[in-house]
Amino acid sequence: MPHPTPAAGIFVFNPNCPDPGFMTQTPDTGSVLDILIYVFDRYMLADDPEVPEREALAQDLEQAGFDGASVERALDWLADLACERDRPELHDTGPRALRIYTDAESTHLPAECRGYLFELERTGILSAQQREIVIERLLALDGSELDVDQLKWVVLMVLSSQPGQELACSRMEDLVFDLPPERPH
Repeated sequence: MPHPTPAAGIFVFNPNCPDPGFMTQTPDTGSVLDILIYVFDRYMLADDPEVPEREALAQDLEQAGFDGASVERALDWLADLACERDRPELHDTGPRALRIYTDAESTHLPAECRGYLFELERTGILSAQQREIVIERLLALDGSELDVDQLKWVVLMVLSSQPGQELACSRMEDLVFDLPPERPH
């Protein structure tokens, strides 16, 4: 059996795959996003990631000082992300296609973030389908306006949750950590 990708281990705890609007409470974006970044940094970027099951992970996060309600929202967010693997493929929209944002999306995602998403898609880091997943995951944070640094983390989480995206994930890691791109030898 092939070794699962690091991202695969963290998303095994919710087989029910709730609807994208599953989060009924209004989460504190900074708190939920801080938890998501902490989980990603601690478990996903490790050389040999060993991610505990949901209950043990929740306990670890609460022991690290995160609020229990925010931990549950963050774990639900991750579980919803795992469900995106089964999303039907978008047809190739071609280089001339333009993504029009709804009023709600425009309110939550400032122009700088929308432009950054466009650039990530233009440079081949994100596909149109991955862009849509990123937008949905950003909206699921359901908080105040986001900035590009926060967007980068969400993009990295989305890419890491998708099989076969190692190169795009590596390129995004360089952008998240402001590293110069690797040059071929």
